[in-house]
Amino acid sequence: MYLIRLDDASEYMDITRWDKMEQILDLHNIKPIVGVIPNNQDNNLINKYKRDTGFWNKVKKWQEKGWTIALHGYNHVHLTDDGGVNPVNLRSEFAGVSLNEQRDKIANGIKIFKKYNINPEVFFAPFHTFDMNTLEALKVESNIRIVSDTIANDIYKSGDFYFIPQQSGHVQKLPFKVVTFCYHPNNMKDNNFKRLDFFIEENRDRFADFKELLFKDRKLDAYDKILRKSYFSLKSLRVKLKGK
Repeated sequence: MYLIRLDDASEYMDITRWDKMEQILDLHNIKPIVGVIPNNQDNNLINKYKRDTGFWNKVKKWQEKGWTIALHGYNHVHLTDDGGVNPVNLRSEFAGVSLNEQRDKIANGIKIFKKYNINPEVFFAPFHTFDMNTLEALKVESNIRIVSDTIANDIYKSGDFYFIPQQSGHVQKLPFKVVTFCYHPNNMKDNNFKRLDFFIEENRDRFADFKELLFKDRKLDAYDKILRKSYFSLKSLRVKLKGK
């Protein structure tokens, strides 16, 4: 089963590229999980794109047509060099930050969503990095109990949270039960859109929407742990080779 996840939707984004992504997904009747930054303060984004004053109306329309809205952090600002419990990157808005500060981030993010009548059902952190304090903050300050991230073969439950694995930054055939392809429309090139469109057309029967997922109390098994270890070992090797 394949899922599409879109990162970095905010008042500062490449509207043309996001519109192109939306057209492709609408054409194939695919409803993604879209990560919205409630209070974008990332200079890499706000200095690059003009502010879209109609952004929150756009989010409302996404929600109304069945897209799943996710809380994508709070301000998307890199605060630490901590990879947390999912060290895909060694930088984070959340990992290594105090519980109280993380609670404030989650609470303030939820407050902004409520202001615009948006109901986030999923969380995923900027840079894919978070820690146990992040989960505690979500538990205390929100109703969100689903996280899109970590490496695994299928959806699993740990503590109070369900985790939807996220294994690739582009479409490709992978032999896992649930695969999330994570796209950043702001950075996509024409060939990325063409490849996505073609892959969906060829594999439409394998794509699903968030609403179709089954959340069972499955725990991580030995295969999941092997996948995780292999992924991070390969990532570490690539970093070392790149540094040479």
